[in-house]
Amino acid sequence: MITIRNGATLLPAVFLLALGHAFAGDIVGKVKYAGNAPPPAKIPVTKDQAICDKVPHVDETLLVAADKGVKNAVVNVADPKDGKKMTAAKNPVIDQNGCRFVPRVQIVPAAQQIDILNDDGILHNIHTWPKANTPFNRAQPKFLKKMNVQFEKPDVVRISCDVHNWMQGWLIVASNPYYALTDESGSFKIADVPAGTYTLQYWHEKLGTQTKQVTVPATGSVTADFEYPAK
Repeated sequence: MITIRNGATLLPAVFLLALGHAFAGDIVGKVKYAGNAPPPAKIPVTKDQAICDKVPHVDETLLVAADKGVKNAVVNVADPKDGKKMTAAKNPVIDQNGCRFVPRVQIVPAAQQIDILNDDGILHNIHTWPKANTPFNRAQPKFLKKMNVQFEKPDVVRISCDVHNWMQGWLIVASNPYYALTDESGSFKIADVPAGTYTLQYWHEKLGTQTKQVTVPATGSVTADFEYPAK
């Protein structure tokens, strides 16, 4: 149990949670790869080259920086204690641009509308591969510039385009706000986590899921670096 002194009184962690942001810290860190990752392979564009070839296509399933930082890993608190829900001020957007899903990996709130754009002006389709939600496969022709979807339950959802089989993406459907996506250097930050001890989960589309325990202080931050073993 985490406690903090208030004069002569020791306040238990459950009371700190009730006080919200007054006793909350940040989880910061870096996700790294232990091995030497090969450079991303070029992906051949076999259809609609006039549109799809406007951007280079490479295999983005494992992007590792020079210092071993892993991009597009998702870090989250697996067992939050405050019941807070994740919300977004505006609808998350998935753009089909250059025959890619942009962004490739995105964290979205459960039960909130997602806007799917078709900026390419050609036929695409959205095929989802969820674990907890109902899958769908919807055509998005060039005249349909925007579609709306949502996922009711927390999930890890792979998305693909059956028209252009190299197009892959991921939606991490979150029930709480304590999620973060690593940047190009592998760094992340989860802000304003109520003080306490938690299970931190690390997910990556190629490297899988791992967990570790972390204790968040009532103020300041805790560092939770993680290294995936080489594949």
